[in-house]
Amino acid sequence: MSATTPQHKIGSGFGADSTAAEVLAGRDLGGRLAIVTGGYSGLGLETTRALTRAGARVVVPARRVEAAREALAGLDGVEVDELDLGDLESVRGFAERFLASGRTIDFMIDSAGIMACPETRVGPGWEAQFATNHLGHFALVNRLWPAVEPGGARVVSVSSRAHHFSGMRWDDVHWRHGYDKWQAYGQAKTANVLFAVHLDRLGRDSGVRALALHPGGIMTPLQRHIPLEEKIERGWTDAQGNLLEVAGLKTPEQGAATQTWAATSPQLDGMGGVYLEDCDIAELAVEGEPTGVKSWAVDPEQAARLWDLSAELTGVNAFA
Repeated sequence: MSATTPQHKIGSGFGADSTAAEVLAGRDLGGRLAIVTGGYSGLGLETTRALTRAGARVVVPARRVEAAREALAGLDGVEVDELDLGDLESVRGFAERFLASGRTIDFMIDSAGIMACPETRVGPGWEAQFATNHLGHFALVNRLWPAVEPGGARVVSVSSRAHHFSGMRWDDVHWRHGYDKWQAYGQAKTANVLFAVHLDRLGRDSGVRALALHPGGIMTPLQRHIPLEEKIERGWTDAQGNLLEVAGLKTPEQGAATQTWAATSPQLDGMGGVYLEDCDIAELAVEGEPTGVKSWAVDPEQAARLWDLSAELTGVNAFA
């Protein structure tokens, strides 16, 4: 990236300890509509709570519909519909049902994901983390484009600092050789950032902006595939599985803050194609440091290459 990179802090006034409620304090989102994938668990649930409390209506696509309805019971302004991001026909069905409602989207938060799962194949043999975390969201946003574009929506791609683990493995994106669960997760999270970079490039003339982010380290159901022994080894839990106080970990309310801020903050008006952390734009990562965004994740040429590959794999491209 050149010296003109937009990856520079803007001094938002918020930080690592800010909560989703705090970044929305005093905001009235009445009449606004958000779609939050994974909006019934972990960070997604906290995001849904914060948005509805500010007056927004939130559509929560869910693979486990009954679990979603149970988790969201008592929240006003929420509706649940079925969606499995690992199944492109399910993506198509959800998008068609939503478009038939005639509504436009103001905020699209792609928060659902899987992490560090055993080698799993979905669809035509795709690696599950790349397929679910990236390709499913790619297809979803493209299919929903007739509702995204008119509202000049913000599309928020929830990535992770784990994108540091791996750039795109262009010669083997589906990990058919030498599967490594953490590097596969890292590639999927890099893909989340690259998706936002290119979507922003394609959508900005229509007023649609896209951003990606690292929410912070948080213990949520996302860690369900990680064995207890590994959680103990990483210092996350004790031998009984009880959470330990770990330096740097956020609460779910704090973890939801950056994606809520990304979707709604007037401070980001006219900005896009950037990666955020701790409720601010991140700097480019320095070698050996765990913070910031790797240059490979915000490279416009790699972003365009991934877009073309994703369109080819999914058969969906709103801009073709």
